[in-house]
Amino acid sequence: MELLTKTWHWSISGALIGLVMLLLTYLGKTFGMSSNLRTICSMSGGKRVSDYFNFNWKEQQWNLAVVLGSIVGGFIAYHFLGGTHNIAINPKTIAQLQAIGIDAPNGKFLPDALFSIESLLTVKGFLLLLLGGFLIGFGTPYAGGCTSGHAISGLSNLQLPSLIAVIGFFLGGLIMAHFLIPIIF
Repeated sequence: MELLTKTWHWSISGALIGLVMLLLTYLGKTFGMSSNLRTICSMSGGKRVSDYFNFNWKEQQWNLAVVLGSIVGGFIAYHFLGGTHNIAINPKTIAQLQAIGIDAPNGKFLPDALFSIESLLTVKGFLLLLLGGFLIGFGTPYAGGCTSGHAISGLSNLQLPSLIAVIGFFLGGLIMAHFLIPIIF
């Protein structure tokens, strides 16, 4: 039972992701979360609204297991595999967040000032969510996939466009974290 209460080492999930990618490559499949959203929209009749959703979604049914696995795996990890300690966040990061008016995460990954229902129900929070959703909804098809698809599937298949996309994702994240979040908050 001790194994279930300790935090697992990162190499376990890394090895499992590597094995899954080898299996998908062998089967001629690619992985990505955004393709699941496209599949769900196509299943729901989205092809009547946009040609982007007009494809044979039945060929992508296997990929919906990724969504189900993420939900079930997250539930199991949270309720049964979590450690009893708080998340250790660098004190410099907490000080930087507090300097721009964001409360300390208090043992959580995400501060409530950014990721809570209360902040969502403000005009600013709603507009940020709407803008973020639009940028992701536009950017994912424009970039040919999402962060997980490019970073995991694309890089493991040695695709140059995925390398360029991942570099862009990281640069965008750095610009957001260091320049735009202080302006917004």
